[in-house]
Amino acid sequence: MKHVSILVPKGKSVLSSIVGPYKIFKAANKFLINTGKETQDFFDVHLVGIEKDSVLYDGAFSIHCDSVLEDIERTDLIIIPGFKPEKLPEQIQKNYDFIPWIKHQRKMHNTEVASLCLGAFVLAETGLVDGRQCATHWAGTDILKKMHPKISVVSSKVVTDEDGVYTSGGAYSFLNLVLHLIEKYCGRDTAIFISKFFEIEIDRENQNQFAIFQGQKDHEDDTIKMAQIFIEGNVEKRISVEKLAEKYAISRRNFVRRFKKATQNTPLEYIQRVKMEAAKKSLESTQNNVAEVMFGVGYSDQKAFRTVFKKHAGLSPIAYKSKYNRGLVDFENPTTW
Repeated sequence: MKHVSILVPKGKSVLSSIVGPYKIFKAANKFLINTGKETQDFFDVHLVGIEKDSVLYDGAFSIHCDSVLEDIERTDLIIIPGFKPEKLPEQIQKNYDFIPWIKHQRKMHNTEVASLCLGAFVLAETGLVDGRQCATHWAGTDILKKMHPKISVVSSKVVTDEDGVYTSGGAYSFLNLVLHLIEKYCGRDTAIFISKFFEIEIDRENQNQFAIFQGQKDHEDDTIKMAQIFIEGNVEKRISVEKLAEKYAISRRNFVRRFKKATQNTPLEYIQRVKMEAAKKSLESTQNNVAEVMFGVGYSDQKAFRTVFKKHAGLSPIAYKSKYNRGLVDFENPTTW
C-alpha cells in the first residue's frame, strides 16, 4: 500500500488539482481490485492540510481534510496542488508550514514529491529541485527562473521525473503527471485504462503549443524595455542583436548581459519568441498560407522558419494551423511543408 498525501493549501489553490488526483488514485484502486491485481486499495489517499478545513474561491467551495500535518508521521508520496497566479509570494508565505514538513518527509523517509502547475513555486522553496529540471505553467516560467536561478526551468515539458521528484506543466497538465505516476507504480495497462476512462491523452510530452508569449517587462531597465517594444513593433523586419545594441548606444556584450538579466532571455531568444507568437496568431486567425505568414514575420528560409516555429510551438506550422484554424484551412490544397 502506498500512502499518498494530497496537500490542501489555504487561500488560492486550484480545486481541480486537488480533486483530480484524488479521483484518479481512487479509480486506479478500483481497477486494480476488479482485475485481481490487488485485494485491497493500493493507494491510501489522504487530504492533508495545515488546518482541518480550507475555503477556496472566495467561499464558493470548502474542503474538509481528513488529516493535518501533525497527523502524518510518514507518507510515500506528496502531491502539491496548483495555485492561482495572483500574489504568489503571499500564498507561499500563508502555506509555509508545508515546506519544512515536506523537507522532513523527504529527508527521513525518502518520500517522493510531485508538484502540479504553479505548485512548483512551493516545491522550489524546499530546495528539492535545485539543480534539477522543473516544469510549471508556461505563464510562470520566467518568474520561477528569476526567483530560483538554481533550478533548470523547462518551459516545454509536460512532466519531469528525477529521483522521485516530479513536476508538471500548466493547468490540466497535472492529469498527465498523475497518469505518469499510475504507470510507474501500477503498470502500463492501468495507466491506459485510466487514460481511457477519464479521456486523458496519454504520453503528451510538450506544452509549447499552449503557451502565449506576452513579453517580460516586469523589470526596471527602461532601455531594455524600449528595445523590447521596438522588437514587438517590427516583427516583419530582420533584426540583429548588433543593430539593437547600436540603436541604444550600448556595447553588444553589455546589451546582451542587460537584456538577459531583465527578461531571462537573450535578445535572439526574445526576437524569436516575439516572431513566433505573431506567426501563431496569424496562423490561428487569418487565411494566409504558411509561406505568407513566414514572410510576415521576417523569415525567408522555409526550413529555418519551420525549425524555429516547431521549437517554440511544439508543432509544425501546417499542423498548428490545422489544429487551431480548422475553419480556414484549405483541405483540398494543403500546404505540405
